[in-house]
Amino acid sequence: MAIIVNLDVMMAKRKISLNELSEKVDITPANLSILKTGKAKAIRFSTLEALCHKLECQPGDILEYKND
Repeated sequence: MAIIVNLDVMMAKRKISLNELSEKVDITPANLSILKTGKAKAIRFSTLEALCHKLECQPGDILEYKND
């Protein structure tokens, strides 16, 4: 079982760079990169809310549950 982070897919769909999104969401590029690559162990709801707001999407567009 795994949670898949599709942030890179949403960023590509919205044509937004890591640096541009990090500025808009007020998160460091390094932390956003960790989240984007799926290496993060947790995400704050406030961060998820800000990402969804700026990317104009739902949390389910960014996070996906996969049963192995």
